[in-house]
Amino acid sequence: MSALNPAEPLSAKRPWLVLCILCTGFFMSLLDGTIVNIAIPTLIIDIHASYDEVLWIVDAYLLVFSVLLLTTGRLGDRFGYRRLFLIGISAFTVASALCGLSDSPGQLLAARVLQGVGGAILFPQVISSILAIFPPRQRGRAFGVFGAIAGFAPIVGPIGGGFILAHLGWRWIFFINVPIGVLTALSALAFVPALRPARTHKLDLVGVALATAGLSGVVFGLIEGERYDWGTITGPISITSVLLAGGLLLVLFVVWQRVQRGEPLVPLELFTSGRGFPAGNAIGFVFQLGMIGIALVLVVYLQTARAYSPLQTGLILLPNAVLTAIGSALAGRLSDKVGGKRVLMAGLATLAVGLVVLVVTTRADSSAWQLLPGLLIIGLAGGATFVPLQHVTLEGVDPRLAGAASGVSGTTRQVGGVLGTAVLGAILSTSLSSALRQEAEARAGRLPAGLRSQFVEATMAGGHQFSPPVAPRGLPPADTALFVRTGHEAFTAGYVSALQVTLLASAALLVLAALLCFTLSKP
Repeated sequence: MSALNPAEPLSAKRPWLVLCILCTGFFMSLLDGTIVNIAIPTLIIDIHASYDEVLWIVDAYLLVFSVLLLTTGRLGDRFGYRRLFLIGISAFTVASALCGLSDSPGQLLAARVLQGVGGAILFPQVISSILAIFPPRQRGRAFGVFGAIAGFAPIVGPIGGGFILAHLGWRWIFFINVPIGVLTALSALAFVPALRPARTHKLDLVGVALATAGLSGVVFGLIEGERYDWGTITGPISITSVLLAGGLLLVLFVVWQRVQRGEPLVPLELFTSGRGFPAGNAIGFVFQLGMIGIALVLVVYLQTARAYSPLQTGLILLPNAVLTAIGSALAGRLSDKVGGKRVLMAGLATLAVGLVVLVVTTRADSSAWQLLPGLLIIGLAGGATFVPLQHVTLEGVDPRLAGAASGVSGTTRQVGGVLGTAVLGAILSTSLSSALRQEAEARAGRLPAGLRSQFVEATMAGGHQFSPPVAPRGLPPADTALFVRTGHEAFTAGYVSALQVTLLASAALLVLAALLCFTLSKP
């Protein structure tokens, strides 16, 4: 394998081609984190899955992906980035074929777990390879390509998924990955240089066990907390106990990293050699905490409150994704010229402004055109945020620690995103319950006296599933129509109120992330 000089990156032939090959695998792994969501109703019918089983099919990928990043990043340092990328893309491709061939919820769940493993293996190798191949003066542009893909994939997922479901069926959501994965693996063998640091690294097995178990507890608890109402899972095991156990294991992991005499899974010099890495990870954590809920609340609003189809929803959000890609490319070049800190602060502040604009323009009857100004600001600012964040976090990291650094930064943001989903989901749910009761009670007088209490209860029950109330059976057609129409009005008004509270909470977190930029040492 080619060795990396700790001070200088390797001069790879056609580095931009190499980056495109690596980012193709990265794009596939991100896409499959979101594309399955659109197939939930179809999966329930086609493979006879319960709602909980389908949620696990969706969440298992995120759980495995988040938990393994620390270890797989370090494995790249030990065995080489191209080798790990090839293993990851191969596992992901095989798992995609198995997903498409699945005939039961259990088979699909197992294949999704393998997909998560493949995605977790390949993801850190992309970041490590950027650090290894591109000199510092070009890394901003390289991360610009990386950031454009990161912003584009979540939007392409619903659009592509809606098209595939309409014309080919849910299995092709997975089958489409197979030829792309094979071509990506062959291209990587042909063009991607065999990179790894000159120094041979040892794997901290105790650290791997502690980190994996601890992250599993924390991520599982955050993902599943709302489903179990933050209470008992089974017997004496509760969400609280799982979270506490995971947190304790992570504390033990940190202690072990300090006292062990071998080579740690997370070298402490990453956090002591300069302020960029620890500060960048703190900013990345808060950034993901605030950003992760935006797409969720908007998709529910567009599909449920405004009754757009999944494909229409994706098309409405498409300009946002396009501007994210453009913003990433521009921010990459700008970061190379003026420094990532200034671009990052401007991007985070503009994101917060975009959310406030969206709050002002989102109403119960808002059209897609009324939402467009806020979506465009968010798209451009989001692209201008992700790239400099990568830049300031990893700038100055010793290339021999690239895998460890990419694993830590990826894990930090994934955990921030999972926590953000839980926190912002709780804010949305609490705000929705309060707003729905007010809206339902205000409109209940339109219905016959005997239906008013049922209407309020049905509206509150529908809110738990983020959907309008269902009319009781056996009502006269006129009463049913009135019940449904009034219920939809109450849900839409209540949801808009809850959406506004949630987006303002996200904006506050993004302002906090912008303020944290003052802890960065470089401009």
